[in-house]
Amino acid sequence: MFTYTKAFSGFSVDDTAAAKRFYSEVLGVRVSEEHGMLTLHLPGDRDTLVYPKPDHTPAAYTTLNFAVEDIETAVDELTAAGVEFERYDATDAKGIFREVGPPIAWFRDPAGNVLSVIQED
Repeated sequence: MFTYTKAFSGFSVDDTAAAKRFYSEVLGVRVSEEHGMLTLHLPGDRDTLVYPKPDHTPAAYTTLNFAVEDIETAVDELTAAGVEFERYDATDAKGIFREVGPPIAWFRDPAGNVLSVIQED
């Protein structure tokens, strides 16, 4: 039934204006707004819907992973822009996890949703 249907992901936020500022100004993602919802225009034709939800609860999992060539540079630039990285037992001082798989660092959007930067191989 959905063999040729375009699918896309989406997640909720509690404040679309704050989300729009964060995704466009801090992360540099192209964002459009229509019908009170945002669309994140991600490279690779990966548009993602961001919609308001009054009783929003932040996702307990990673909603978006941003692939980067150099995680050190990405973390440093985001930190300089005011982004705070999550700290877990296995992350280093910058918040980068390096033990299994590619290096990855997690942070949150203004609604508390978990995002990451992950180093491409």
